[in-house]
Amino acid sequence: MLGCEIGMSVPEINIVDIGKVGTILGEEVSTMVLFQLQGDIPEGGFLILQFSDGSAVRTASMMCGLPDTDRPLGDLDQSALLETGNIMISSFLCASSELLGIMLLPSPPVLVIDIAHAIIESLIAQMRVDADDVIVFQITLKSEQHGISGNILIFLDEPSLQKISRMLEKILSPS
Repeated sequence: MLGCEIGMSVPEINIVDIGKVGTILGEEVSTMVLFQLQGDIPEGGFLILQFSDGSAVRTASMMCGLPDTDRPLGDLDQSALLETGNIMISSFLCASSELLGIMLLPSPPVLVIDIAHAIIESLIAQMRVDADDVIVFQITLKSEQHGISGNILIFLDEPSLQKISRMLEKILSPS
């Protein structure tokens, strides 16, 4: 679809206090694709695919076949980023579902462009569940021509986070 190979790595995974997430993402403008988590997680939760402003433009340019990466995001770019989010989050949830043996599905995506901590604070205010921690998957997408980085953040209520943590510990512990 893109005419080039794209690799994805997850060099770091952290569980972070929800109050510190905005600080970790910084004061810069971020482009985020937001999803509500559906499936076997009773209270649901949220997933965010977060790009720095430069990575968002480079990703959209790659998707649209445009050489210019020094421009504001237009309507076509935003549509491309929503599709990128759909592809990445769906793949991520499919692999997670298979690993954990539970169904995890994304809602339709919503694109938000703003200061990272402002987006996170707004999302926290809208959450219907209490959440103390966020799982942050630092991701890097690589191609020969482009360097793109971002994060996948997962906001879960405390019981769901504990349930998934126990499942992962069971999978990772030697029998």
